[in-house]
Amino acid sequence: MSYSIKGLYLVTADNDDTDLLCLQVRQALQGGVSIVQYRHKTASETLRLEQAAALLNICRQANTPLLINDHVGLAMALDADGVHVGQHDQVITETRTQLGADKIIGASCYNRFELAEQAQNAGADYIAFGACYPSSTKPNAPRATASLFTQAKQSLSLPVVGIGGITLENASTLIEAGADALAVITDIFQAKDISVRCKQYQQLFAKN
Repeated sequence: MSYSIKGLYLVTADNDDTDLLCLQVRQALQGGVSIVQYRHKTASETLRLEQAAALLNICRQANTPLLINDHVGLAMALDADGVHVGQHDQVITETRTQLGADKIIGASCYNRFELAEQAQNAGADYIAFGACYPSSTKPNAPRATASLFTQAKQSLSLPVVGIGGITLENASTLIEAGADALAVITDIFQAKDISVRCKQYQQLFAKN
């Protein structure tokens, strides 16, 4: 599968209703999402497997990569397209050994440029900074400024993703600062029309 870490990056909301989650992700894919991350922090192992397998099938039909948040074992079991790991998750080099060279590994770097440098050196495929704005998903997350994206684009060779509190109203600031992709949860899943909202984000990227 060909992919690029660019444009709108959908991160799933915690939702135990698998049918509804699948419907929402289909709508987002119709709106032009370029990559999907399955994230459900409170799901049971059984539910997580059920939902990830269902979403992988949907994403494969749309030729869009599905990454698994944190759970490397689940990604391996399903042969998903990769994982997104945090500072306290398995180290990137170990994850790469487990998944193989062809899988995508993204790394959360919060508001710390040195973590981004370490992630690149360890073989990550992209780095993520955030929370960029106040986030209902992670209200206590450290705040990442727009200048971090500019610094990363000047100094690193990896795609840079912004996450945390991103809305249509504030997204342009991050794109202009150098963000290659924006990871969005709430502003998409709470939209009246998910497909239309995703298309609106795509238009922002097209302008920059």
